[in-house]
Amino acid sequence: MSLAGGALSVVAAAVFAFTARVQWVSLLISYAIGALLGASFLEVLPHAITASGDAATTTATVLGGILAFFVMEKLVLWRHCHIEACEGHEPLVQSHGHDHDHGRSGMMILVGDTFHNFVDGVLIAAAFMEDVRLGIVTALAMIAHEIPQEVGDFVILLHSGYSKGRALAFNLLSSLATLVGALLAYMALGQAQSAVPVLLALAAASMIYVAVADLIPGLHKRTEIRATVQQVLLIAAGIGTIVLTHHIVDRFAG
Repeated sequence: MSLAGGALSVVAAAVFAFTARVQWVSLLISYAIGALLGASFLEVLPHAITASGDAATTTATVLGGILAFFVMEKLVLWRHCHIEACEGHEPLVQSHGHDHDHGRSGMMILVGDTFHNFVDGVLIAAAFMEDVRLGIVTALAMIAHEIPQEVGDFVILLHSGYSKGRALAFNLLSSLATLVGALLAYMALGQAQSAVPVLLALAAASMIYVAVADLIPGLHKRTEIRATVQQVLLIAAGIGTIVLTHHIVDRFAG
């Protein structure tokens, strides 16, 4: 699942980045918001509270995680690039070939994405160690928000002078950090099960932060009724996917 969350999302994003219309990215973002919020509130957070046995401590960890992600994003140590995916990447697609990269270099994209993928791998491993079904749902939520992010990353890399082949190759290498993070976390967490509830709480914080702070503000740029209804339906579809996945996995597990 870590490999799928990394490499397959990059390949899917490459297909979109090379052929997709701008509107498709917007649709993906709305869907990803629903998947992230559904997974965090309906799956990850309840499991974290159950595993820790202390709701107050777990929710405090979530709050602390959200604040930490805010600070790290401000310091450019943690950069999901979703703001640009909503606010900067669309103009980049429309003006492809013009010198306009919003001050972001291809190398910064790759470094930030590698760190992001590594952390995703750690969180996926923590979820699987708590419950296989939780791990699957968490990985699916990660994939859902990775694709629109990677689309934006591809566009910036192309604008920075990378060829399509090099952009795909470097992003695939970066995606392997997800697998590395998952393997290291699996080996380490096997000796420290008490850390799993904390990591699950941080996973919930990460997904909530990305959805609320990075993705949702971009949707407010389109205020017409048709766009709003479309966004609400796609967010609901993302939540519905998490609920459906939970029932499907439960059925097969049973």
